[in-house]
Amino acid sequence: MSKEERFDGILLAMARQHEGGVPELFDTLFSFLIRKTDFFTGAAPGVARKLLLDKFRKYEDMSYAERKKKDLEKEEAERKRKERIARKQKEEQEKMQVEDDNRVTELTDEEAAELQKEIEEKARIKESENDESVKINGEEESDKKPDDEEEDEADKGKLKPNTGNGCDLPNYKWTQTLSEIELKVPIPANFKVKARDLVVNLEKKHLKVGLKGHTPIIDGELEHAIKVEDSCWIMEDSKTIGITLEKVNKVEWWNKLVLTDPEINTRKVNPEPSKLSDLDTETRGMVEKMMYDQRQKEMGLPTSDEQQKQDVLKKFMQAHPEMDFSKCKFS
Repeated sequence: MSKEERFDGILLAMARQHEGGVPELFDTLFSFLIRKTDFFTGAAPGVARKLLLDKFRKYEDMSYAERKKKDLEKEEAERKRKERIARKQKEEQEKMQVEDDNRVTELTDEEAAELQKEIEEKARIKESENDESVKINGEEESDKKPDDEEEDEADKGKLKPNTGNGCDLPNYKWTQTLSEIELKVPIPANFKVKARDLVVNLEKKHLKVGLKGHTPIIDGELEHAIKVEDSCWIMEDSKTIGITLEKVNKVEWWNKLVLTDPEINTRKVNPEPSKLSDLDTETRGMVEKMMYDQRQKEMGLPTSDEQQKQDVLKKFMQAHPEMDFSKCKFS
């Protein structure tokens, strides 16, 4: 403990007993000096005042110096913080620039329609060529086999989708589009049910539906993940629960709702025709990328992923001219 700190405990205890603060504390100190010492009268007039002011200026200067030091440290910390933020922003901008350079150009509605038309035309030509190749001695083979004869071995035993491309089950039925699932759950109760009587838990990979205090109607792991924040449920009437599940993957058909359900044959799904402009931004981007890659493959050109790899490699080679790539084999 330093010399200055040895009386801190006593002085702190004194200060706490002075509800009037520093002025009251000073009154106590000067009262002590005048009553118990010759501080004011032991020397020539003005000496006590000078001593008091000298000590005051000493500690005042120390206080200002300490505060200035803390202000400088605070300013330095703020400067470093701003430098870090600026450096991070610059890195993010450079990263976004690289991503923009490698991103597939989004098609307009007119370009997308033209591309789709071109792909459909090539598909019709290819189908026509296949029809010609099955002719034997100038006669075509018999008409296509019925659906049940066309099924692969792996599809045997699977249910045929309902009209909504889903499945009608004893306790509920569901339909689907590429982007969402629509579920209807009848409530097995002989009384009027309200929303507060229900248990409906929507999780990313789990669904639970039922009446409070009863065995759940549905309680199982979903076939695929859903976006919980974009999914919802309502009481359509006092006997039916309507649930909308937003798919995470919007380019695939579900073959069952929960893992314990029987499987449907997704090859027999009959989707309604739609335009690219009807799709949300995320799904449209995925479809356009697939269409772009398909057209590139048909023309013998690299897909978007392959082109991105080539661009990254090209930039690396340009950044390192001192390296010899002539004997390298790239896959």
